[in-house]
Order: sequence, then structure tokens, then C-alpha cells
Amino acid sequence: MTHQEQSLSDDKMRAEIAKLLAETKQINVNTFLAPALAAAGLMAGTATLVKLFF
Repeated sequence: MTHQEQSLSDDKMRAEIAKLLAETKQINVNTFLAPALAAAGLMAGTATLVKLFF
């Protein structure tokens, strides 16, 4: 393998790693942040209804 081919292979590997890291970050946000926001919204809605009727 020539130096140029090795350099290209290294660049491809770095790009793939960067893509995987970005996907992992997105999965983490969807896994942890979205349910927390949904729970907060549900609690706020429940509190509003309780305050309105009681």
C-alpha cells in the first residue's frame, strides 16, 4: 500500500469515526432528553389541571 493510499484509508477511517460519534450523541439525546422533557410537560399539565379545578 502506497503512502497516498494509506493516507486516504486513514482519512476514511477518521470520517467514519466522526460519523459514529455524531450518531451516538444523537441517540443519547433521544434516549435521555426526550423522555425527561415529556415527563416535565406531563407534570406541568397535571399541575395546571389540578390548580384549575381544585
